[in-house]
Amino acid sequence: MQYTPGSDNGLGAGNSNGSSFVNRRETRASNDTGMLPVVTTSRNYAGSLDLEKLIAGLKDLFAQDRQMASQQDSTRCGICYMHFTVSELLYREEEGFYVCKGCERALGKTNVPMIRRQQKH
Repeated sequence: MQYTPGSDNGLGAGNSNGSSFVNRRETRASNDTGMLPVVTTSRNYAGSLDLEKLIAGLKDLFAQDRQMASQQDSTRCGICYMHFTVSELLYREEEGFYVCKGCERALGKTNVPMIRRQQKH
């Protein structure tokens, strides 16, 4: 059987179960590359500004982390994996990893076994 855009073709396009599959297929079939169209964040929906702020904040955070990672005396927190200078981290001897102040506060006295120990600097 050959596919015809907009037809049922036995996929149940007339009901809600198969319609999303057929609609996506029609979208790909009408696009030269076969890729789905790019979804933009320019739509106005509830929470869109919050999402854009979150994404911008994460970009800033990762830019700062990349900058810190380029410092010679930096290493990662064993929990959040963000880079800090060694002087800002506490090495937990028993578990064998560095922890930043935020993760240390969140962990408290909880013992976190690690598969691989972090080298102490």
